[in-house]
Order: sequence, then structure tokens, then C-alpha cells
Amino acid sequence: MKVEDFDYPLDESLIAQTPILKRDTSRLLVLNRKNGDITHKKFYDIIDFLQKGDVLVLNDTKVIPARLIGEKEETKAVIEVLLLKDLGENIWSALSKPAKRIKEGTIVSFGDGLLKAKCVKVLDDGIRYFKLIYNGILMEILDKLGTMPLPPYIHEQLKDQDRYQTVYAKNIGSAAAPTAGLHFTKELLEKIKDKGVEVLFITLHVGLGTFRPVMVSDIKEHKMHSEYYSMEKEVALKLNKAKQEGRRIIAVGTTSTRTLEAIMTKYHEFKECSGTTDIFIYPGYEFKAIDGLITNFHLPKSTLVMLVSAFAKKEYILNAYMVAQKEKYRFFSFGDAMLII
Repeated sequence: MKVEDFDYPLDESLIAQTPILKRDTSRLLVLNRKNGDITHKKFYDIIDFLQKGDVLVLNDTKVIPARLIGEKEETKAVIEVLLLKDLGENIWSALSKPAKRIKEGTIVSFGDGLLKAKCVKVLDDGIRYFKLIYNGILMEILDKLGTMPLPPYIHEQLKDQDRYQTVYAKNIGSAAAPTAGLHFTKELLEKIKDKGVEVLFITLHVGLGTFRPVMVSDIKEHKMHSEYYSMEKEVALKLNKAKQEGRRIIAVGTTSTRTLEAIMTKYHEFKECSGTTDIFIYPGYEFKAIDGLITNFHLPKSTLVMLVSAFAKKEYILNAYMVAQKEKYRFFSFGDAMLII
């Protein structure tokens, strides 16, 4: 299976540069995965497609304001560091730019020395391990010095940093937002619960894979980067009960999907657990956990297009993307949504 099979022509003017004013007024393309039928709605209409007894699973990860602009102590050269993962003992993996300027021992200073990062290991692809040096609480310092790590296709400045967080974001640790969840308001979630839909939360911290294109021609040769996930005991029990009773489990986003499928693949049931997953879902994969998926429109040739093409037929997905462009839907992180059911 070739990466080119998941390409599609994209009108770049449709890439959303800013969030819509009110989260749940974004548009919603509903795709019937059995026959490819398409319906056009608003996101707040999602409630009409949910039934009493359904389980909605959301990713409650919280994005770190992890993009830092500093300077090399020796030369004052401007350096950008994007923190990706806390490895423990104040050592973080990070993307650095320009990476060639960062050697082992290089110190980058941020905010007049409020935070310093000393390179302790050089890896491929611009990745470095940094030892962070600071006084106080790191997250408070990052709130002061850092900005949200927006994807490279977004060129506008984000005026309200909270718009790159879901309204239910809780567990700090992501290098990118689980963007399907950005459409929900607290009021909409309450209405969904009032309808008799169970709303549950799992955690997957979005990592490096979000920033990396597929560089091989045969997708089976692509290696996913691993990401941390966790599921609480009460959530596992409720999900198992829903499965046993034949109730639908609907994942909000590809991150929730990957977490649910990774746990089900590993344990053949849902269970209280945490760990890392590098699960790569593409056509041919047999879904074990989910019955529906709420997601955004994804980049051509990306692993996320491959995942949704595994859940619905690739032909249905690519057709839906063409229809969405004709209808002037907004694409990617701050764009509109799809419900595949």
C-alpha cells in the first residue's frame, strides 16, 4: 500500500488559520461508513446522531505552551525549542531549530535566564535532549515564556491561547491539541449527557508523530513514534459494560481512537492501564473498540488520513474530502469536523 494512495488535491485557502468564534458552530460533515452517504450539518447537531446508551470517549490531555524562543549563550543566535516529552529529572526531548547549531553542551537561555536548556544528547531529525535549569515551578515558567505549539500550516498568531485547548483539558503533557475535541462546549457536553449518552475521558499525550510526515513510499515501512496513554479503572469498567451490552462507543478524535484500539489490541478488553503506544492504523486494520468517530479533516498522505480510511472505505473518505472542498469546509486543526458512523 503506497503513501500516494492517500494523497488528494487541497485548496490551501481552505486551511483554517484561526478558530471559529463559537466552538460548536463549526460545520459537520456526516459520513455514513456503510454506503458513503454524506449529510451537511452544524457541529451542535451532533446530538441528533447520538443515541441514549452511546458512550462518547474524549481525550483530556492538556497542551503545554511548549514553543520557546531563546538564544545561545555563547553567540546570542536565536534558537527555537519545542518541548515534546518529559523524560524525567528535568530532561526533555525537544525539536530545535536550527538544529545544526545545537551540539552537546550547548546552552539556550529563555526570558533573560529565567529558564535555561542545556543539550545533553544529540539525536536525528532535529531532536535533542535538554536538561532544563530553572527556579520555581516549570509550568508557571512555561506559561510566562512559551506559546502554543501550533502546526506549521497555521501562520496567524493565536490571540487566545485557550482556543488551542479543549474545554475539558486536564492532564498536562501534549505537544499538540486533540483537535476533534475543540468543537465541544461545556453546554453541548451537558446536553449530550442529558440525552443519556455516557461521556468518558481517557488520556493520550500527543507527541512527535503529529509533526512528522510519512517519509517512506510503502506505508508498512513507516514507524510511528510512541505516545503516552492512560485509562482509569472506572472508565475501563464502563466501556467493557457498554461492549457487553452492544452499545456504541464513539471516539472523539484519532488520539482517543488510537488509545482505545491500542488497549483493546493488547488486552482484548478495556482495563485500567498506562503505557506508550505506537499503534499505526491503516486500511486492513480490524477495529476492535470503536463504532463511530468524530474527527477533523486531515493532511494529505498523513497517518491520520490512513486511520480514517481504515474506519470508512478510502474511496468514501477521499470523496468526502472532495465534497468538503466544494462546499468550502475549513480544513485541519482549527477547521470543521466529520462524524463517521
